[in-house]
Amino acid sequence: MNEQVPPSPSRRKVLRTTAGAAGAGLGIAAAGTPAAQAATTTAATTSAAAAKAETTAEAAPRRRGQTMAGVPFEGRSTVRVGIVGLGNRGNGMIGLFLALPWVRVVAVCDPVREKAERAAAKVVAAGQPAPAVYTKGEDDYENLCARSDLDFVYVATPWDQHFPMAKAAMLNGKHVGVECPIAMTIAELWELVDLSEQTRRHCMQLENCCYGRNEMRVLRMAHAGKFGQLLHGAGAYNHDLRGLMFSPTYYEGPWRRLWHTRLRGDLYPNHGFGPVANYMDVNRGDRVVSISSFGTPALGLAEYRAEHMPPGDPSWKETYIESDRTISMVQTAKGRLIRLEHDVSTPHPYSRINSLGGTKGVFEDYPARIYLEPDHTNDQWADFSSYAAEFDHWLWKEHANPPGGHGGMDYIMIYRLMQCVQLGLVPDFDVYDAATWTAPVPLSHASIKAQGAPQAIPDFTRGEWRRARSGVDSARPA
Repeated sequence: MNEQVPPSPSRRKVLRTTAGAAGAGLGIAAAGTPAAQAATTTAATTSAAAAKAETTAEAAPRRRGQTMAGVPFEGRSTVRVGIVGLGNRGNGMIGLFLALPWVRVVAVCDPVREKAERAAAKVVAAGQPAPAVYTKGEDDYENLCARSDLDFVYVATPWDQHFPMAKAAMLNGKHVGVECPIAMTIAELWELVDLSEQTRRHCMQLENCCYGRNEMRVLRMAHAGKFGQLLHGAGAYNHDLRGLMFSPTYYEGPWRRLWHTRLRGDLYPNHGFGPVANYMDVNRGDRVVSISSFGTPALGLAEYRAEHMPPGDPSWKETYIESDRTISMVQTAKGRLIRLEHDVSTPHPYSRINSLGGTKGVFEDYPARIYLEPDHTNDQWADFSSYAAEFDHWLWKEHANPPGGHGGMDYIMIYRLMQCVQLGLVPDFDVYDAATWTAPVPLSHASIKAQGAPQAIPDFTRGEWRRARSGVDSARPA
């Protein structure tokens, strides 16, 4: 395989053509994914709409490189990491990289010098050499990515920066992992797919929820046939973030809240979509072909502002259009259905829904409960913990009490990713999963604007989805 990367002038040119965040919703039409005609209530026309979405999505751009499906990392004794973005997420994750003895944090980057220096101090305190520090403006990440002593770049920055940073890493010959969502338009997603294939570098959506303990149990149960033939699933990001989005200190500026002035659809589908896509082997035997989305009025943030923000606060200049709750129906090539929800601006308990159903029964999370035949016969939910010992993934058996946040799944994700890089293994997910899990961001916005009309989800694999291959339900390395 050709391991060369494009020369520097090409890299600089492509980085300066990044689409602006304000145009994120408008980039859909230019991406070559026209909406299917609105379906009527009859089953026949619904099937026709799905068929049209399938046909439209098959018209993928010509492949310019070779597939990255099944491509292993090169393998190395020490994995050298650069970290870009050291706010809440990046600062919380650096300790997990430092907990792995075969990982060295070589460089850190953040335009806020205090945050970068705090991260550098953590590296030194962990017994590693002081990392290089990049703090000279918003574009200094380009200099970090250009280093010759990095293997992997981790990106934890505001969403509109994810795309150019992933590009910079790959064009400089680095593998890259990006927090959710990996980009904001279909055109950007296709460009990341093409760059990954051309540079032979992995570009991954670091979806920690795929490594949740219950998610991995349900995945193994699905693969063991406990649910029979799979029919439907559901995932969500229903998390009341009103207080955090209006906090003057939690985020570095109001970047997250401002997305509620730009798009109407599901801004954060990955946490719910990724695990259910894994259950159904999306991109590994099935694929998603269309999405239909609906949204409520945008009332929650304005009401919260009226109750909590003083007159003259800059937020009073903002007009919110993001639906308080979006509900999307995603259809797969095999006819399965996935329901996605997003709600961060109304009061409710946290839930990712995390549901899977098939011909033999159903699982639902929050709280975890299950009903399977022939194990259960009384039409009442049963205790899911009875399946824990048999279906715990080997990662959770080896790391029963992992450090870090989100119940340990952050650590499990970083451990497994760095293990794959060190041992030269195929990653559990790749650029095609990243693009698929993020596609609902622009497409749900387009569907809501089109009054729920189905939008074609591109086949980012260009036909590779028909080939069964391994994923998060991985075998333990020898």
